[in-house]
Amino acid sequence: MAANAASLINQGSLSAIFSSSNDPNSNHLQPVLQCVQVKPLAGQPGAPERFRVVFSDIINFVQSMLATQANGVVQEGKLVKGCFVRLKSFQANQVKGKRIIIVLDLEVLEELGSCEKIGEPKALDPKPEDGQPQSTTTMTAGGFYGNKPAAQPPQQQQQALSSRPNTNSSSHANIYPIEALSPYAHKWTIKARCTNKSEIKTWHNKNGEGKLFSVNLLDESGEIKGTGFNDQCDALYEIFQEGGVYYITSPCRVQLAKKQFTNLNNDYELSFERDTRVEKAEEQDGVPQVRFNFTSIGDLQTVEKDTTIDTIGILKEVGETSQITSKTTSKPYDKRDLTLVDNTGYSVRLTIWGNTATNFDVMPDSVVAFKGVKVSDFNGRSLSLLSSGSMSIDPDIDDAHKLKGWYDAQGRNDTFTSHAGMGGGMTAAGGRGDPLKTILQIKEENLGMAETTDYFTTKATIVYVKQDNVSYPACLSEGCNKKVLETDIGQWRCERCDKTHPRPEHRYIMSINVSDHTGQIWLSCFDDVGRMIMGMSADQLMELKENDDKAAGDAFQEANSKTWVFKCRAKMDNFQDQQSKLAELIKLYSMS
Repeated sequence: MAANAASLINQGSLSAIFSSSNDPNSNHLQPVLQCVQVKPLAGQPGAPERFRVVFSDIINFVQSMLATQANGVVQEGKLVKGCFVRLKSFQANQVKGKRIIIVLDLEVLEELGSCEKIGEPKALDPKPEDGQPQSTTTMTAGGFYGNKPAAQPPQQQQQALSSRPNTNSSSHANIYPIEALSPYAHKWTIKARCTNKSEIKTWHNKNGEGKLFSVNLLDESGEIKGTGFNDQCDALYEIFQEGGVYYITSPCRVQLAKKQFTNLNNDYELSFERDTRVEKAEEQDGVPQVRFNFTSIGDLQTVEKDTTIDTIGILKEVGETSQITSKTTSKPYDKRDLTLVDNTGYSVRLTIWGNTATNFDVMPDSVVAFKGVKVSDFNGRSLSLLSSGSMSIDPDIDDAHKLKGWYDAQGRNDTFTSHAGMGGGMTAAGGRGDPLKTILQIKEENLGMAETTDYFTTKATIVYVKQDNVSYPACLSEGCNKKVLETDIGQWRCERCDKTHPRPEHRYIMSINVSDHTGQIWLSCFDDVGRMIMGMSADQLMELKENDDKAAGDAFQEANSKTWVFKCRAKMDNFQDQQSKLAELIKLYSMS
């Protein structure tokens, strides 16, 4: 296997990538390489996971960084030490004398398996000529960014028409993915869509006065915020239009992002300078419209206060426009409260502001996707659309289609639980938000093993419903629900009520086994939850068991393999002087 794989590796391809200006054919390389190392990188809290990878072509090896959209091959266990890959889209550059590849897309050749490092590859050392500036080459397969490296224009042309629309049809040689931008990158151009443009804001303080505006820029690799101050605000504000695609060319400062002013998932942001060049792109293909990273309404209890998120839901209610006065500026602000629901069974209040609030004319029952909303703990959990945020009505994306299908099929008539009361005092279930746990966490934290009762929520799939003793005959008296005994044919006696009934009402008392990616756990549940799981009353199920065993078996089978959000309490139970842990399911929410 190793010999076969070695024959497929493109030996010398790494050197060709970095000398592509001397080899026009290298622009179309999709080299097959061996992965000789994969390591996670330490990142900032809340930042996406990053991985450093070392690739070898047997002759040389080079350090590489996976763009976050390529993380799946590591997380799915495909990209491992010793495996073989084909690089499909990547960006090669030289930073502080070191050569590095940013991998945007790759294919793991699983049919080749994996093996120990082949050969004794040597580091691909840069050999810049005297006086030669560091170079950057964007490599794409199949036109990922649709640009090929070209000769660098003279310096005076680089800075021509800065901060003005550039009508010159340049080749844009150094197209960078946004993911690869850093303070160490030089002579770059990004091709990105403006997904949001702020209004011009002014400030006055003891140091003077000024104005600014900002834009959110998106390409296939990621997003970044750009800000123009004063002269750059005047020069660029009318150039940028929401939805347009632009080439932005350095010089342009890349600096650490001020997280309190941005909702984008990027450690850096741009500050437009006097010589920054902005040109509207004629070709707009290959640049996505918008990118969401949704948090479900039911999961808001697990999100920290003041976190910025994206969410999607069905617009259930639209409040009237009202006005509040800022305590700090004494300025009035228009606001409107919306109520969103989704298939987790929760609802949330979301506030929109300013012109967005006064001009809002979306019909209830529409699907609305919000990008850039701030999480508050007011009334348990509530949301507020930031000035840099945006919303999309009935977007043409899978999440919206699934949500609309659920709502039309069953959600329209569902009852929803608000987050009110969950962030402050005790809830009806007894907890403060009932944290979302994996099954492994439930076991490792010994939930239910202490003297006090523990509450938790877990997302899992039913893998088995125990069919023995699935229900009990209960008293028909309102509010009793105690077990009754059959004393004679058609005579069911309740000792508590001291009454005899002609028949009982069967109520569920079920045991189910549920599983997630970390393990399995048994849960007990009662009538309300049992009805949701089985899709019928216990009386109906018992009638099936008596008259049609096959239909009853099919009903149990139908209950399996469904994923729910389970709200549970766990405690120690004493029975016949023996202690055992009891995990009781008290509520569940559909994930369909």
